[in-house]
Amino acid sequence: MSHHRGRIEVICGCMFSGKTEELIRRVRRAQIARQQVQVFKPIIDTRYGLTRITSHNGQDFEALPCADSAEIAARLAPETTVVAVDEAQFFDRGIVALSEQLANRGVRVIIAGLDLDFRAEPFGAMPDLMCIAEEVTKLHAICMVCGEPATRSQRLVNGMPARYDDPIILIGAQERYEARCRRHHVVLR
Repeated sequence: MSHHRGRIEVICGCMFSGKTEELIRRVRRAQIARQQVQVFKPIIDTRYGLTRITSHNGQDFEALPCADSAEIAARLAPETTVVAVDEAQFFDRGIVALSEQLANRGVRVIIAGLDLDFRAEPFGAMPDLMCIAEEVTKLHAICMVCGEPATRSQRLVNGMPARYDDPIILIGAQERYEARCRRHHVVLR
């Protein structure tokens, strides 16, 4: 089965907000609808294994690890009607043009990723992807300080907030990050 028209869907939010869980839910529904699905992930994300995307609550799905958007394009099967990309903030800006090309030829593109880095600044190609998407779903986590809705990823180094000039990319989970609201998100200058 194929779609009548392509589209781009972006699932974004901070860490622990359920982005990968939502991506997996949409991919499984596409499979139920007999769509031909391919899932991709950045090769640098090895937290839960190289060939699977895994949500923090343990749901997982097979994925092809890729170094960049050109590798995603090269590994696309001609019969694929749904392309899902997890942790899209780690891909180069070519992911934007690739998503547009796929949607223009009738493919449903589902992108999940952090909209903000640990500094609370726009992350990678995610802002551009959000702008060109037909649908943007912004998910929230729970602030680990006050319990209010969280929209930011707090990086911790030895239990203290990271410094602004620390490297942008540092792969990790609960051992390095917490979800925080605007009020409790701290970046040391």
